[in-house]
Amino acid sequence: MGWKITIFVVLVAVATGLFLSGVFKTPPEPLVFQDNYWGRGAKPTSKPPKDHEKIDEISVTVPDTALVDLKSRLKNVRTFEALENVEFQYGFRVDYMQDLVTYWKDRYDWKKQEAYLNTFPHYKTNIEGIDLHFIHVKPKLKPGQTAKPLMIVHGWPSSPFEFYKMIPMLVDPTSHGGSEDDVFEVIAPSIPGHGFSEMPHKKGFDQMAAAQMFLKLMERLGFEKFYLQGGDWGSLITRIMTLMKPSAITGLHSSMPIVDMGDAGLIFRTMVGSVFPSLVGLKPEEYDRLYPYGNMVTTLLQETGYMHIQATKPDTVGFALNDSPVGLAAYILEKFSTWTNPANRDLADGGLEKYYTKDDMLTSVMIYWLTGTITSSMRFYKEEFAGKAMETNRMQVTVPTGIASFPHELGHNPEAFCRLFHPNLVHYTLMPDGGHFAAKEKPALLAEDIRTFVKKVESLKSKDE
Repeated sequence: MGWKITIFVVLVAVATGLFLSGVFKTPPEPLVFQDNYWGRGAKPTSKPPKDHEKIDEISVTVPDTALVDLKSRLKNVRTFEALENVEFQYGFRVDYMQDLVTYWKDRYDWKKQEAYLNTFPHYKTNIEGIDLHFIHVKPKLKPGQTAKPLMIVHGWPSSPFEFYKMIPMLVDPTSHGGSEDDVFEVIAPSIPGHGFSEMPHKKGFDQMAAAQMFLKLMERLGFEKFYLQGGDWGSLITRIMTLMKPSAITGLHSSMPIVDMGDAGLIFRTMVGSVFPSLVGLKPEEYDRLYPYGNMVTTLLQETGYMHIQATKPDTVGFALNDSPVGLAAYILEKFSTWTNPANRDLADGGLEKYYTKDDMLTSVMIYWLTGTITSSMRFYKEEFAGKAMETNRMQVTVPTGIASFPHELGHNPEAFCRLFHPNLVHYTLMPDGGHFAAKEKPALLAEDIRTFVKKVESLKSKDE
């Protein structure tokens, strides 16, 4: 009888191991380029004109009528009575919004912000029927000096404006604590339907479609090999870019690593790690970021209500946000509060002015308000859940990868867990401070981590040559 129990235990162990290894999963289909067209109407059947692929330099400009309309709406805003003795626990605080609206109406200067936006070169080019906007900042190189091309991709509710403090640290590193070998040429596109890029006019535009479009952009700009960096949607888009065309990617750096949360092996490691952390590769300094696991789940539940709306009926709430600048500001800036640090819920101003100026916050809002793209940006969530983009989370990234893990990010993925999906992980940093909007909040920390990662990749390249 004992030998039967032994065989049974062995069979169960083998079956469990096979299950956790993913053997019984249907492997995701390899990613290939699609024949996409996202413009209005039917896809043109005739050959595009010679100048179809031209790249036009543009300036950020807004008609005065849009600013007059905005001021009128701000003058006629209708708020509501706040609860007593609450800060940001119920969402954006009424008293602070009234203060912000007064500043927005009487002191905020869009023309000044417009000039600031235009300190970097802006461009547009048409790809797959969409006018794609991007910033392209080239460094001033000394004789014999070369720059490493780097595409940085934003998330939601954001835009390339998130990178304005960090870009100078990358293109002019010697003025910001780096060396002459750290210089980058930076390309920062706006995701279609977010800010200055045209919105897709057909359903189905998901993160895979954006990844394909950005790969085409880099090819059009003449880059055969380049680095990638992203957070939020930018993490998923850049990750998919490496899966679509790994030969073009020198290295991938992420401030929000993507893993398959439904992976049985990951779930098993999370359970075991709570009791025996070293057994699953958890470092002591990572334990408190992951456990108690229920606390992280609770935070995610508190902070992802917007996702359920945007992944199901984005156009419904889009009517309200596209019609009310104050509603839009509350919706966006509440994310800048609690995603920067969940403890900000207990502060009267949501902690916003600990990290950002009023001008900085309102310009982030204005980009969505003046372009009327909040609804199209929210559709990106519905397309993710409706399509196959999430399936790519199961796929392994083979290019050299670097991860910066910020302590106040919405969730934490330990280094050992990230290695399951990034086997070529050459750099992992537990950042000392910072949250979801790292490039905006902690630009120097993020820029330094990117430089450190790239140095490691370049060193490994030189050893292989």
